[in-house]
Amino acid sequence: MIDFETSGMSPLQGGRVTEVAALRIEGGAITDRYVSLINCGVRIPGFITELTGITQRMVDRAPPVSEVMPALLDFIGNDSLAAHNASFDEQFLKVESDRLGMRPAHDGLICSVKLARRVFPGLPSYSLGKLAKSLDIRFQGAAHRAEADAEVSAQLMLRIASELCERHQVDAIDPQLCIRLNQLTAAKVPGFLKQYFETQRNAHV
Repeated sequence: MIDFETSGMSPLQGGRVTEVAALRIEGGAITDRYVSLINCGVRIPGFITELTGITQRMVDRAPPVSEVMPALLDFIGNDSLAAHNASFDEQFLKVESDRLGMRPAHDGLICSVKLARRVFPGLPSYSLGKLAKSLDIRFQGAAHRAEADAEVSAQLMLRIASELCERHQVDAIDPQLCIRLNQLTAAKVPGFLKQYFETQRNAHV
């Protein structure tokens, strides 16, 4: 599970990464993490400081992006990558990696927004804060800081996996199943899951 804080909404419009948190999820628990502020030599707009609490001074004193990105890509490796509104984070990951002549190697992308819409349909909002409140998941730090957001997003993924395990009476959920669910329309998900788990059970008989 990854979360970037950035200086703008799009790398194509000059936005750069200012902080990252990556949490590894294994066996139904968070087992490891990589967290760092990032110095991209960029000016931090006032509204970003107001939103995130990340100041120019904090970023100026942070490790350079040329140090953080290789360490981050090494941490991610070829695991599946998940994020809340995943296209946003993956875009920044790819652009910042490309600037350094590097390429991410993650095995597929899981968007917890899309996944939550398919597993918990009908909730009033799927923004991270409101979704967490609906599912009684609490922030352990300040919202709009990378580690706190990644922690809540990871707990959301664990809740989704737990719900799928309970509904279909299985012990674990393969990340590739989550990737496949992201690609389906919500209406097709129930039928797909029923067939998927029946096939899984038959394969083990």
